[in-house]
Amino acid sequence: MVEFSGIKEIIKPENLVYKKTNIMTENTLSYCPGCGHGTAHRIIAEIIGEEGLQSEAIGVSPVGCSVFMYNYIDIDWQEAAHGRAPAVATAIKRLLPGKFVFTYQGDGDLAAIGTAETIHACNRGENILIIFINNGIYGMTGGQMAPTTLPGMKSSTSPYGRDVKTMGFPLKITDIVATLPGSYYVTRQSVHTAANVKKTKKAIRKAVQYQKLNKGTCLVEIVSNCPSGWKMTPVQSNKWMEENMFPYYPLGDLKTPEELPTK
Repeated sequence: MVEFSGIKEIIKPENLVYKKTNIMTENTLSYCPGCGHGTAHRIIAEIIGEEGLQSEAIGVSPVGCSVFMYNYIDIDWQEAAHGRAPAVATAIKRLLPGKFVFTYQGDGDLAAIGTAETIHACNRGENILIIFINNGIYGMTGGQMAPTTLPGMKSSTSPYGRDVKTMGFPLKITDIVATLPGSYYVTRQSVHTAANVKKTKKAIRKAVQYQKLNKGTCLVEIVSNCPSGWKMTPVQSNKWMEENMFPYYPLGDLKTPEELPTK
C-alpha cells in the first residue's frame, strides 16, 4: 500500500513494474553520481536472485571502486590483493567446483597490475566469470592514466593527454582474451541507457549459465563512465563515452560459443 498526499492506493502484484531484489543489501551506495558501478551491481544481484544462486555464488573483489561491492550484494565474498582476483577465483573454483564464482574488477586492476593473472586464467580456461568495468582511468585513487586510457585523454598523470609515442597505446585486453583458446564467451557491453542495461543483463545471464557447462572462462566487459575522474557531469560523461570510448571499444560479442547453455 502506497500513500500519496493522504490518498492510499493498493499496488497489485500484476501492476508492479520494478522492485529492488532482496539480494541487494540496505546499504547506501557510495559511488559518485552517474557512475555505472551501481547499475552493474543491480544487474548482477538480480541475476543471482533470478537464477537461484544466492547460496552458491562467491564473488571476488580486489582493490579499487570494486572493493565496495561486498557491502551491497548479500552473497559470500573474498577480497583479493590488487590485480589478483582471477588467481583467487581460480583457487576457489577448483576447491569448490559446484559454486558459481566470479570476479568484479576495474581496468586499473584487471588490465594493469592484474594483466598476468587475467591472461593466464583465461588461457587456462578456468571455469570462472570475470566482470570487467572499463572507464579508462584509475577512478578511486586519483584519476591516474590507466592502460585503457584513450589517446589524447587527460588524466592526473597525463594532464596534456595520453601521448602514444611515449605512453603507448591503450590496451584492448578483452580483444586479447577473445583470442585465447581457454576463453569461452567474451563480450563488451555498457549500462548507460535502459536498452544497454537489458543487453548487459542478457550477456551476464548467458555467462552465468555457460559456467554450468564447464567449458572455460567467460569475460563480460562493461564500458562505463567516471564523471568524477573525467571532470564531467553524468550527462556530459555519457555523451563523451559514446563519442570517444565506444569507437575505440566497440560494443558487442567478441567470442560466442555455438553451444547453448543448459538449465
